[in-house]
Formats: sequence, structure tokens, C-alpha cells
Amino acid sequence: MLTYRGTVYPWHCDHVGHMNVMWYVGKFDEGTWHFFNAIGLTPAYFRAEGRGMAAVEQNISYLRELHAGEIVSVETTIKEIHAKRIVFMHEMRNEASGEVAARTTLTAVHLDTAARKSCVFPPAVVEAANALLAQG
Repeated sequence: MLTYRGTVYPWHCDHVGHMNVMWYVGKFDEGTWHFFNAIGLTPAYFRAEGRGMAAVEQNISYLRELHAGEIVSVETTIKEIHAKRIVFMHEMRNEASGEVAARTTLTAVHLDTAARKSCVFPPAVVEAANALLAQG
């Protein structure tokens, strides 16, 4: 599922002339929040239920350089859904070339923000995640 589309701006680039790693992470993070929203983990849900999400592991592969002016997109797929955690992958592509510029796999945990402990996802979230997982 498409979760982000945007531009590499000149201020995203470092002294070598390509997008700095901090901006890859930032664009992946924007994709994460769109993905969460799609499965029912919305800001309204988090506020109303006293819930949140925490990333507990992230692995990134930087495969191609990105430069100022290039348009990028992020596609997100679910790898696993469990009672309290979800594993998903983002792929960032250069829209012009179609090449994968970076890939990241994240593990996130559903939190009770008052208790500061993990808690089970609501059934509707698990159902929505499983539906996406079935799509491949």
C-alpha cells in the first residue's frame, strides 16, 4: 500500500550531495503513521483509549542515492501481526527510475500509555492488519 509520496529537497542533502540518512528515516516515519491510520491506529483512537505505539527495532538498507528534486514514494507491507506487536516493511522508490532506494523493516509494540506497558491490539486492528497481510 502506498503510504508516502514526496520530494527530496536541497536541505535534505548532506555535504556529499545526496539525501542524508535522517531524512530517509523521517520519510519512512511519515509512511508509518499513514500505515497505522489505515489499520485503525488513528490519532483519535490513541487519544480516546490512552494508547500509543513504540518502535522497538528498525533495520535499514540504503540501496541507491537520492538527490534534490527527486520524487520518492514509500510502499508498506505487513510481515507479521501478533497480539501486541506488528512487523512491517517500507520500500522507498525513486519515482522516475523505479529503483528501490532504501528498505526498512520495523517492529512496533502497542502501548498502554498510562501503564507504560505493552497491551493487545483491538480486534478491529488485528482484522484490518490480517486483511492487508492476506493481500501480500
